[in-house]
Amino acid sequence: MSYIYHKSHLSIITRNNQWLSLLIYYPKSFTVQGTMRVPIRKPGIYTHLKPDPFITRERFDELSRKLERLKKVTRPPAMEEVKRLSLTGDYSENHAYQHAKGRLRGINQRILDIEYELTRAQIIDMSKHGKTVVLGSIVTVVTGGKAKIYQILGSTQTDPTKGVISHNSPLGVALMGRSAGEEVEVKLKDKTVKYKITKIE
Repeated sequence: MSYIYHKSHLSIITRNNQWLSLLIYYPKSFTVQGTMRVPIRKPGIYTHLKPDPFITRERFDELSRKLERLKKVTRPPAMEEVKRLSLTGDYSENHAYQHAKGRLRGINQRILDIEYELTRAQIIDMSKHGKTVVLGSIVTVVTGGKAKIYQILGSTQTDPTKGVISHNSPLGVALMGRSAGEEVEVKLKDKTVKYKITKIE
């Protein structure tokens, strides 16, 4: 993070080259440039986990369409805006230019992220449904006297509100490879929950 003092305000440039102006009055006009130490976030408990490459064909196609839209629809006008604003004056005083440049950088990063996800993607074969739980399976279980339905997918597509869980989640790990009629246990922080598999689709 860098900061520049002006006569009427203090401009701070973040790591994304986005400007944040604080209105502070100084009696004399002067400019000072320097660097400010930014706190480094400690790695979390899941930092060591590798990205999950397993996705459905629908998700792959969705990402492909999004990538094409970013490249052909979203990025071109953003590039033109940066080019236009670059001609309007000193970059250090051109807040609109810095904002447009930061937006373009965000678009480019999103494109790189999607391209990376697509190149390493492994499509889940939804036709391989048999007698045991595999990726893509829809599993009906009974726990606490209530029936619940879960679909087992990759970590990037989980949605607990819709019953979609990861094969890497505690319940997903317990269910993978099991058959109808089997009972599994999932250890939580303060208790152990039992699930009986009644149906696999």
